[in-house]
Order: sequence, then structure tokens, then C-alpha cells
Amino acid sequence: MTSFEILAAGGAVAILLVIAHVLTNREATGSALLAAVLSAAFFGYTAITVFKEGVVLVWTNHTTNLWGVQVWWDLLFATGTALFFIVPRARAAGMNIVPWVIFTALTASIGLLAMVARLFWLEKRTTH
Repeated sequence: MTSFEILAAGGAVAILLVIAHVLTNREATGSALLAAVLSAAFFGYTAITVFKEGVVLVWTNHTTNLWGVQVWWDLLFATGTALFFIVPRARAAGMNIVPWVIFTALTASIGLLAMVARLFWLEKRTTH
């Protein structure tokens, strides 16, 4: 396996662990800590990638072939769908939505995970 294949496989294992956690956790509110750790870890990986390969390759990767565009659209659909479900809860929890949506639009999963971490923290704080 190449190092890129190992990284891809590691991501698959990580998401399987997250899915297992989601399926077995019976709490009404998710884990703010888990969402924050995932956001920070992905930010770190992204920072290394941008430092080593530059930011322009993000666009190049998504516009070179049909698979690149498909992955880009999948990212947009997934992020938009997540915001569709999260924003009403975030408003109800008293979050200022505009900065979070802008952060998510600029960073996708990094911002989305940070937003979810804040939302879960606020929801747990109001229930205890």
C-alpha cells in the first residue's frame, strides 16, 4: 500500500468508528468533545496538506475529470444537507448562524465539525 492508500484506509476506519459510536450512543445530544477533536485533527491534516501542496490543488483536484467534479458535488451536497439539519438546532441553541455558515462554506468539514461541537456543548449546557 502507498502512503496515500494508508491515509485513505485510515479515514475509512475512523469514520466506521464514528458511525459505531453514533449507532450505539443513546444520548439525546452528541459528543461536543468528539466533534471538536475531529475538527482539530482534520484542521491539522489540512494545514499540513496546504503547506506541502498549496491551496490551488483543491480546485485542480475537483475540476480535472468527472470523478473530481463528482467528489466536489458530493462535498457540496453533504455540507449543504448537514447545514439544513444543523442550522435550526443551532438557532434554537442561540448560536449566531452567519459566521458559522461562512466558516463551514470556507472549510467544509472543519467548520461543520466545529459548529456541531459548539452546538452540542450549548445543548448539553442547557439540559443540565
